[in-house]
Amino acid sequence: MTQSATLRPSKTWSHLAAQRRRPSEYEIVSTNLLWHTRDAKQPWDIEGFMTGWYQKNLFGCALKHPDWNKFRDPDEQVYRTYNINQDGQESYVDGLLEQFAAEEHDKGLSATWAETLSRLYTPIRYPLHLVQMASGYLASISPASTIACCAMFQSGDALRWLSRTAYRTRELANAHPQADFAKEERERWENAPEWQGFRELGERVLAAYEWGESFYALNIILKPALDEAVNRQLATAARRNGDSLFALLAEAQLRDSARSQRWTTSLVKLALEGEGNAEVFENWAKKWVPLAEKAVRTYCAAIPDHPEAGDMAVNGMQMTRSAMGLKS
Repeated sequence: MTQSATLRPSKTWSHLAAQRRRPSEYEIVSTNLLWHTRDAKQPWDIEGFMTGWYQKNLFGCALKHPDWNKFRDPDEQVYRTYNINQDGQESYVDGLLEQFAAEEHDKGLSATWAETLSRLYTPIRYPLHLVQMASGYLASISPASTIACCAMFQSGDALRWLSRTAYRTRELANAHPQADFAKEERERWENAPEWQGFRELGERVLAAYEWGESFYALNIILKPALDEAVNRQLATAARRNGDSLFALLAEAQLRDSARSQRWTTSLVKLALEGEGNAEVFENWAKKWVPLAEKAVRTYCAAIPDHPEAGDMAVNGMQMTRSAMGLKS
């Protein structure tokens, strides 16, 4: 037998050959793309800070699985389809803003509710930027490209809603010049009592460097906490105060959050296949859940006309974790 007969080259997409069908677009452009995961002892070719960082925070993570590349996004989104889907989402939001602007909706809001929005809504661009940054970090430290892709799309979601919040801040400032829109958001994020629970939680999330804990703190703790407090409970108060635009925008944002929760749930279920990972999640819960509940209750206590907001938000967070298969 000749050498050319024995050294057969790998087929295109050889890592997907076992399924004996042509790979989908998602499989082709999303799977097995990370070269720095090939060797735990030498993730980067050049010795230095990055090698040590990835050895500790990627390969040294307490969350273990023999093959993280088994993870698949249940929506199988790729960059092309993400843009198609979100273009439709953005067109819907544009339509809402145009319609309510034509009706001079903001001028019809009471001064009391406008003040509430200046305290509890427009400062949210700071935690949204935090979610964007933390999602970007998660994408860079993930053990599989399919996880990294989901995190990058999540970062894009946060940037889009941050931009929408900034736009709404200017609209509200124009309609209510007596309020503090576009003036005090940073001050409130840094010092207002209602935001300090979220600020502490968010800053701790940014300092969670191990990839598994970063994923847990961001996707299972911080994002659901923000959604429950702002996009559900504050939205309920908005309806009671005649602000249907805020409620509709919150519903639109929750559609993105639902997609994020789908891939988070899939990754949690994959992780729970690994020995000892359930205990890892439980240990993280002891650290992170109290911080989230404190943040949510502190924020929700400032929501007017909705005394049950804190309890409902905490219950919603617990239901989210339970649906993911987590005990605590």
